Amino acid sequence: MRQATALPASRIGTAIPAAAMLGALGVVYGDIGTSPLYALKEAARAASQGGVITPNAVLGVVSLILWSLILIISLKYAVLILRADNRGEGGIVAMLALLHARRARPGTWRSILLIVGLVGAALLYGDGAITPAISVLSAIEGLKVDAPSLAPLVLPLTVAVLLGLFLMQRKGTGFIGGIFGPIMLGWFVVLAMLGLRGILLAPMVLTAINPLVAFEFLLSTGPIVSFAILGAAFLAVTGGEAMYADMGHFGRVPIRLAWFFIALPGLVLNYFGQAALLVTHPEFSDNPFYQLAPDWAHYPLVAFATVATVIASQAIISGAFSLTQQAIQLGLCPGLHIQHTASHEIGQIYVPAVNWLLAAATLGAVFLFRSSDALAGAYGIAVSMLMAITTLLAAMIALRWGYNPLLVVAVNGFFLLIDLTFFAANATKFLDGGWFPLLLATAVAFLMLTWRKGQHLVQRARAHMRQPEAEFLAALGRNPPICLPGTAIYLTASTHGIPLPLTNFVRHNHALHERLLLVTARSEEIPRVSDEHRVEIIQIAPNVSRVVLRYGFMETPCIPDGVRLAIERGHLTGIEPDSLSYYIGRETIIPTEHVRGMAVWREALFAFMQRNAERSAAYFQIPARQVVEVGTEIEI
Repeated sequence: MRQATALPASRIGTAIPAAAMLGALGVVYGDIGTSPLYALKEAARAASQGGVITPNAVLGVVSLILWSLILIISLKYAVLILRADNRGEGGIVAMLALLHARRARPGTWRSILLIVGLVGAALLYGDGAITPAISVLSAIEGLKVDAPSLAPLVLPLTVAVLLGLFLMQRKGTGFIGGIFGPIMLGWFVVLAMLGLRGILLAPMVLTAINPLVAFEFLLSTGPIVSFAILGAAFLAVTGGEAMYADMGHFGRVPIRLAWFFIALPGLVLNYFGQAALLVTHPEFSDNPFYQLAPDWAHYPLVAFATVATVIASQAIISGAFSLTQQAIQLGLCPGLHIQHTASHEIGQIYVPAVNWLLAAATLGAVFLFRSSDALAGAYGIAVSMLMAITTLLAAMIALRWGYNPLLVVAVNGFFLLIDLTFFAANATKFLDGGWFPLLLATAVAFLMLTWRKGQHLVQRARAHMRQPEAEFLAALGRNPPICLPGTAIYLTASTHGIPLPLTNFVRHNHALHERLLLVTARSEEIPRVSDEHRVEIIQIAPNVSRVVLRYGFMETPCIPDGVRLAIERGHLTGIEPDSLSYYIGRETIIPTEHVRGMAVWREALFAFMQRNAERSAAYFQIPARQVVEVGTEIEI
């Protein structure tokens, strides 16, 4: 198999493996670690079909959950998918970069992969809206175990916790990030202890380790019931996709060690403990997780579970911020305002627009469904589709890397069959709430595709309007403009031709600075670009240079820093960075039926997105006092 790519020495995953394992518990396994709050409960409800659950049904359900964790999380993700890294980074965007799908021509197989990948990325936003809602709701619902009269408080308390969580984002999470891991370590220890306490009630539950128990149970029930059970049991593996998405933060080895030595044992013991409790006390099926604990521990456990679900939700929200940043870098999303909340940690970012859109979607889910039982119907369908897409893209990457096609089809085909089975089972919950995350994902994917198509139309229009370099220089020779002192930088998206702002400046002012730098910031399909490969200088004329600055999809481009680097390395001489003037085009998009492109209403949507995107100067971190904007109208 492919060799692991070494991460930089400063990355936590290589510097301190033990600390990386602890960090992975708090970030990677927060979501799946809180699944015992609702997963077995929902699977048992599906198996009982409104009646009293039988011991055979309990054993079948817990065996199904166990082998789902082994096949999907342990084998597929921990062993297989974690190998598909892009220089140490994982996630859907990293996969698209590996397949070079971003620059795919329309109608090619890579363009189809891009659409599939964009759908997968959009599904993460749908998952991000549901996870905090169902996790926090299921934790606070523990109040009803001992005091049913407190049921009316569950909804307002959930809303208060979630509002506090989203309000906290603007301050950054670095100040509490250090305690995430220890808290989740304590959580998994509590899961294991509660599970052991339950297993002692009915040790015979351990017979469910045999996979035939799950297989025979599913065969003994009707197809409708079996699909309902599969859909509910899938809740036990939701959150597992974070193993791959967060690989770049902690490293492959620490994530695997944290799973096999801490997370998996804690989860399995707890699920088996809940199953043992239901075998001996089937009347506790309403909330077997909290019933595992002694009476005196119920309220402390509710508080602990709420903290754990907040941590799980925080990981989902931070993941959405990171995904958005990557999508912007790869040109799949309009530029949004990104705040860096910690100068010493590049991963600590806050995206206000994403934060409040997620908040609206999450709170909307809470008010719409009002209980974790109802939300269970909405949960799972987006994640199962995402897992299937991940398996498909991993197969394409394996083929690209030269693996035996028969081996790829056999291995990935096996896991894809499992993914599609779970997706089909979750699809039966579409009318029960599964439509909600799919609606969110469809909206996000449509906006991404509209933005990408609109960008292509704008680039095509620019290409027709952009003056060739030789023609521009020849015109200057025939009619020399007035020479202005100093150096001017013109930002341009292309590495060919003369930027429109420069052409317009000369046309209207009949003047030109004594030295020109045409600067392009290019996003590469790798996570990060080293300083040695950051800058490329192309000499166009004695006083005209093209500067190409390259950035990875995990980096935030800073044009002034790139120019300073070029000066420090001797690529540019005689330039004072603080005295530079940056000329940036401010484009006004005009939708029209006269130019071939998208439907006019969709072009209007793109124009709206473009108007509300962050200004180029702010996105590229250019000081406002050095910016000159030149307006241009472009019809698409």
